[in-house]
Amino acid sequence: MNSSVLSRITPTVTRSALSALSSRGYAAAPDHDLVIIGSGPGGYVAAVKAAQLGLKTACVEKRETLGGTCLNVGCIPSKALLHNSHLYHEAIHSFASRGIECDNVRLNLDTLMDQKTKAVSALTGGIAHLFKQNKVSRFDGHGKITGPNEVSVHKSDGSVDTIKTKNILIATGSEVTPFPGIEIDEDTIVSSTGALSLKKVPEKLVVIGAGVIGLELGSVWCRLGSHVTAVEYLGSIGGMGIDGEISKNFQRILGKQGMKFKLDTKVMGATKSGDTITVQLQSAKDPSKNEEIQCDALLVCVGRRPYTENLGLEELGIKKDNRGRIEVNKLFQTNVPNIYAIGDCIPGPMLAHKAEDEGIICVEQIASGNKPHIDYNCVPSVIYTHPEVAWVGKSEEDVKKEGTAYKVGKFPLLANSRAKTNSETDGIVKIIADKATDRILGAHMIGWGAGEIINEAVLAMEYGASCEDVARVCHAHPTVSEAFREANLAAYAGKAINF
Repeated sequence: MNSSVLSRITPTVTRSALSALSSRGYAAAPDHDLVIIGSGPGGYVAAVKAAQLGLKTACVEKRETLGGTCLNVGCIPSKALLHNSHLYHEAIHSFASRGIECDNVRLNLDTLMDQKTKAVSALTGGIAHLFKQNKVSRFDGHGKITGPNEVSVHKSDGSVDTIKTKNILIATGSEVTPFPGIEIDEDTIVSSTGALSLKKVPEKLVVIGAGVIGLELGSVWCRLGSHVTAVEYLGSIGGMGIDGEISKNFQRILGKQGMKFKLDTKVMGATKSGDTITVQLQSAKDPSKNEEIQCDALLVCVGRRPYTENLGLEELGIKKDNRGRIEVNKLFQTNVPNIYAIGDCIPGPMLAHKAEDEGIICVEQIASGNKPHIDYNCVPSVIYTHPEVAWVGKSEEDVKKEGTAYKVGKFPLLANSRAKTNSETDGIVKIIADKATDRILGAHMIGWGAGEIINEAVLAMEYGASCEDVARVCHAHPTVSEAFREANLAAYAGKAINF
């Protein structure tokens, strides 16, 4: 019996009959068109989109709740803590200057954490609803690829389900990078996960790493009353991609809020004695200079690494690079053509929205054969401190390194009417543009609402806009987004109107 005959009879035969056919050497029809391993932002969005495109789709998730790191112990809970800690900080330090007099303002950490938990539960439950609404099959357990068209689901009770499928999409995300010699107990020596659920406000908190996650979580506990010191091996804060001038302004602003920084400093180790943690430091520039600092909580925040272990990749010969990331082509195919990968487990920025776009593009290609693309230069980054920091495209350091002739437009929030009325004048908008064509190459900003305004820059860059294009677009007044327009005007015309 050939495959075409089998495909014609498949709708009318039972699963047991198909199993019998398979045992006699006939190939059983796959259970699904697509199985996705991982339900983080990339995985769940890909699953919903695939189902909407008509693919019979399943999603395998090892957590009890959907949403991956982002929704459970990452982006979402941290934003709840960032927002609420900011409100608390404002009540203590800023309300009086605004004419709002409060007495006996107190922190109820349990209630603050409960609000975070409720937000997470609502969103993870929302994904479960989306799966049901779009008829995505959910499998609970650890997914492992056991054949080019087979995924085994290892469940908590020791049993194993096997799913036959035409295509497989790996969306397993990333995990915390360990720090050699420092054992995380998620109690007082914590990763980003533990830092979201500390049982009390530490008197002194040391953060290893002044990248996005370290600065966000450090600022949470700083606002709640902790003395925070961030130790960074590099000579600047903010991580990869941030513009140097923006980074310096950012450090100055956080310094005014109480955060301290030790840059160009290497962490050599940490020891715990009773309730005291001693962190050994060494100058990254002069190894002869050593010091120790003490704290009662230590946050290890040196980055994340792709989660690609125990997925069956080695058995199938799926290629990974020297950092453990899965190698894919422009269609997100691995070297096994019907097995794909997206998100944090492949090269590129580890961002939820990057994974979402990759998931949609990948399944559109699987479903229709169309080949949409993603412009990684137009993927924005945001640090959700207060004020927020956001950027997209090239930094001034990037264009200098490339040798591109460029021009810069800047506008400080001190000259923006909405920022002035809100007493939120810390910040600046900086535009990098091609000197010859006026095309926007990059946008960088610190300020109230920067994480929202950056999307205007993304849209402009996706459509190849010039600074003049943005400068001539009417913006509502008074809004902070006018600062973006004025910075583009400064780049295009040489001078802004209001500064």
